[in-house]
Amino acid sequence: MSAYVAGPGLDKMKLGSPQSLLDQEEAEDQQLLEPEAWRTYMERRNALREFLTLELSPQLLKRHHARMQLLRKCSYHIEVLPKHLALGDQNPLVRPSTVFQLIDPWKFQRMKKVGMAQTKIQLLLLRDLLEQLDHSRAELDALLESPDPRPFLANWVLVQRRLAEVLATMDSFLTMMVPGQLYIKHRLVSDVGAAKIPHIRLMLSTKMPVMFDRKESAAHQDWARLRWFVTIQPAVPEQYELRFRLLDPRTQQECAQCGVIPVAACTFDVRNLLPNCSYKFTIKRAESATLVYEPWRDSLTLQTQPRPLEGPGLSHTIR
Repeated sequence: MSAYVAGPGLDKMKLGSPQSLLDQEEAEDQQLLEPEAWRTYMERRNALREFLTLELSPQLLKRHHARMQLLRKCSYHIEVLPKHLALGDQNPLVRPSTVFQLIDPWKFQRMKKVGMAQTKIQLLLLRDLLEQLDHSRAELDALLESPDPRPFLANWVLVQRRLAEVLATMDSFLTMMVPGQLYIKHRLVSDVGAAKIPHIRLMLSTKMPVMFDRKESAAHQDWARLRWFVTIQPAVPEQYELRFRLLDPRTQQECAQCGVIPVAACTFDVRNLLPNCSYKFTIKRAESATLVYEPWRDSLTLQTQPRPLEGPGLSHTIR
């Protein structure tokens, strides 16, 4: 199929319009197209079906929706990298950790705001592009299932334009799935005397979300064990922030049932909880200097077990 410049036209084809109904009545009288036209129709219809199967299948769109949901849960950070790093360069000033220390803090905070805005815009554009792909799939499906072949043949040029639009939209969607470079208008590193400071670049990076392991997390009578994980394990150990609070507290003692716990592992036991109560737990990465945007954090609600009933001839635990 040849690509054409994108244009609006296919929306004008209303398969359920009065004119289309008249065409269907004429088709019933005629029954079939001329042999040559019928062969052309079948070739183009099969080409459209193959395009939908290979380039815009429901399974492919489902995977893209799943990736979009994952991106909404990720956290986004700034990476500080030298713009040009020669192989084997031993200059300590070109190391990312050293360059980061030389950056003006106020300018870096301003770039973090730019990074947040860029990330939000990118996620909104991704959502819009995915909605366009869904709409195009539905529209082309309806055209493929039309009982009258003549509108399909008459508007084949418009169909080709729509297919070119779909390919361009898909290409933009896949390109935008990867966070890009932040554009710097001003120099971030102040002069440090005679030292040779390399030009630096700022890149947006994505970190997979931190999620509770719901099979391994459980509440007992007065304590709860929480476990969490990251889909892609980081190269270095990370710090986490575990929060908990009692739901619907009624007394001053119950209002004190909350806290924020820094954790350096992927599991923690929260002690001194009240029995037979519901607690909400949330987990996230600890705040870092490079974090620019974190729209989501996982939460989990657990119910502690009640105290054992004790009395004459009765001593057991209610589960």
